[in-house]
Amino acid sequence: MKIKAIVFGATGMVGEGVLHVALDHPDVETLLAVGRKSCGVSHPKLVELILGDFFNYTPIEAQLAGCNACYFCLGVSSIGMNEKEYTRITYDLTMAAARSLSRLNPDMTFCYVSGLGTDGTGKGRSMWARVKGKTENDLQKLPFKGVYLFRPGFIKPIKGLKNAFKLASVLGAAYPLWKALLPKYVCTLEDLGRAMINVTQKGNQSHVLECIDITRLGAS
Repeated sequence: MKIKAIVFGATGMVGEGVLHVALDHPDVETLLAVGRKSCGVSHPKLVELILGDFFNYTPIEAQLAGCNACYFCLGVSSIGMNEKEYTRITYDLTMAAARSLSRLNPDMTFCYVSGLGTDGTGKGRSMWARVKGKTENDLQKLPFKGVYLFRPGFIKPIKGLKNAFKLASVLGAAYPLWKALLPKYVCTLEDLGRAMINVTQKGNQSHVLECIDITRLGAS
């Protein structure tokens, strides 16, 4: 199965890593990187779509049609935000993209990067976890071929990429130790990208993927 994928968030650490993994994969035919600015990558498979308003996809609908995967890696920290602000940037923005894509591409597999500790019950004390949980729940209601919810904890970045967080790069040096002691809480960015490609091609019984699942799928 050849993959024609859309990547959101390619100017961030996770999205940049997923983009590079996908560009290197032989079964990925084309990639559309949707962003507010260029991701600074040049590759024969890659087309960039610059979008000013992430709540309105009408100007680029023609380019979005015909894709069979979306790797949605946009995300912000909730630090300093109230629930209304965080909901708009996390829930509303994600759902605006997903609703348009599900209408244009019903055979699409949608991969959403959520986070370890996401609360799908809506009853937890953590604001960010409730908002992420609501996003996960409502994405699964859309008419995609499949929706997979990735909940990584610590992600070891890919060496040499420009958008890796400094702290992640420092902690990544001790990744073998974290992996040995805390396998349920860590994964690599390479594993995350490969896991997205694998669920696109083969699916997976569980649609909620924790770090152990990401590592397993990334290695297969």
